[in-house]
Order: sequence, then structure tokens, then C-alpha cells
Amino acid sequence: QVQLVESGGGLVQPGESLKLSCAASRSLFDIDTVGWYRQGPGKQREMVAFTQRYGTNQYADSVKDRFTVSRDNVKSTVYLEMNSLKFEDTAVYLCFATLSGTTYWGQGTQVTVSS
Repeated sequence: QVQLVESGGGLVQPGESLKLSCAASRSLFDIDTVGWYRQGPGKQREMVAFTQRYGTNQYADSVKDRFTVSRDNVKSTVYLEMNSLKFEDTAVYLCFATLSGTTYWGQGTQVTVSS
């Protein structure tokens, strides 16, 4: 099992940046895939970005070139750096981790982009 706790959400204006963190309860060396989903108001949950232990990072088209996902295996933390934020990025951002075929979720952190 793995527990995930997100932090770093908040209220920002369009064009600003924000960095989310997700602390895992076990070493990321054990975890195949970690990353982020989001769910905006009235929208379905969508994949934002993820990073694989032995693979490349993947991004949704809507955030490519603006967001960067990274993992620090020593600190057991996953990050999502978000630049040039837009109104449509407003959502609850959820961290996930896939371990031995099971996906675990954090409780989510709210990101609101508003002028």
C-alpha cells in the first residue's frame, strides 16, 4: 500500500505559476508510475501528467509545454510544476501512484485560476 498527500494548491491569477507536491508513504523506487489527474467543476477526471520509473514523462495535450512532472525518489515526492496557468486549469488536482497493478489516490488539492 501507499498513502499520498498533496500540497501546494491555491488561488492564482492567469499567467502565474504554481508547484504542487505529493508526498508518498513509501519509497518511489518501489512504484511504477506516479503522476497527476485533475477534475474541474462539472468535468470528468482527466489525466494531466505522469512519470514512469523506467520511462519518459507523458502529458495531456492541454498542458504540454506548460506543466512539468518530476519525481524525487529519495524524498518520495512527486511534483507538478505549472506555468502560464489558465482559467481552464481550475480543478482539484489528485496525485496517483500505481504499484503492482493497483492505483492509489491522494485526497486532492484545489487549484483556482481567477482574476
